[in-house]
Amino acid sequence: MNKSQRLLVALATLALPMQAAHAASAPENFLYMGSGDLAAAKAKLARPDIGGVQVVYNWKGLETAKGQYDFSAIEQDLAIAKGLNKKMFIQVQDRFFNPKARNIPDYMLTEPEYDGGLTPQLDNPGENKPVGSGWVAQQWNPAVRERYQALLTALAEKFDGQIYGINLPETSIDLDPKHEPKGFSCDAYFSAEMENLAFARKAFGKSLVVQYVNFWPCEWENDHNYMGRLFDFAEQNNVGLGGPDIVPNRKAQMKNSYPFFNKYKGKLSYVGLAVQEPTLTYKNPATRKPFTKEEFTAFAQDYLGANVIFWSTATPWLKK
Repeated sequence: MNKSQRLLVALATLALPMQAAHAASAPENFLYMGSGDLAAAKAKLARPDIGGVQVVYNWKGLETAKGQYDFSAIEQDLAIAKGLNKKMFIQVQDRFFNPKARNIPDYMLTEPEYDGGLTPQLDNPGENKPVGSGWVAQQWNPAVRERYQALLTALAEKFDGQIYGINLPETSIDLDPKHEPKGFSCDAYFSAEMENLAFARKAFGKSLVVQYVNFWPCEWENDHNYMGRLFDFAEQNNVGLGGPDIVPNRKAQMKNSYPFFNKYKGKLSYVGLAVQEPTLTYKNPATRKPFTKEEFTAFAQDYLGANVIFWSTATPWLKK
């Protein structure tokens, strides 16, 4: 039995208390933003209709050298959130959507056991946008995965119970076919992501743990049972799930994660979904206008079972 399997078996037998009520009313509204943006958004966070914030931190910014961590950015943001009596999620980002954003620690880019640390990936951000390029950490490489889990351990030691929750990045990656990653396979990637999730759930005993899921590479309509296995694991192990895009009835998502959110509605400990900047570019086919707050919220609540929506600060209704 390998390390991943041992973690999954251990968690399957771990009795954890339920940490959040199932969605029974309108989802709570949180802000969503990148590291360094919270101070300027204090007025929005202070609004009575905003319950908290989700802040994205890249791996490189948190691990400045091998085993050396700088969590000052999180500490500053958490102080702001607590000062306003708001909740805070952190997202630990290991994939990046800009060709210049190689945001993993420098030692992983050069030391041989990490095989460069990153692999090129493609990205299609939103509606009518050109395909861009970026990077994803090679989590299927055990050496890379070990360092990511070391970061999760350090974060849990510092912030478990202080932050409301931690969420892991979306499952989807679209690798550049011109760059065949060493050691990559769809099964290896799925196993690595599940191992990281199991590790995070074990490390954080007090804060919520939420995995973002939208697509799995190589899978369509659960034909590898990746989606099915993830949702089953989440239900059994008090893991929350969510995603970076609420796009009502969008075909690609309806063939992948959305039906599972609907099937497991009321069965998951927490569901957190986002309206990020690319999400705002999508239009309702019936009105030919961008989706409204009410349309996003109704779909998130009624079909997906969301407990919270993480709204981009660029969302129009937040400007009112």
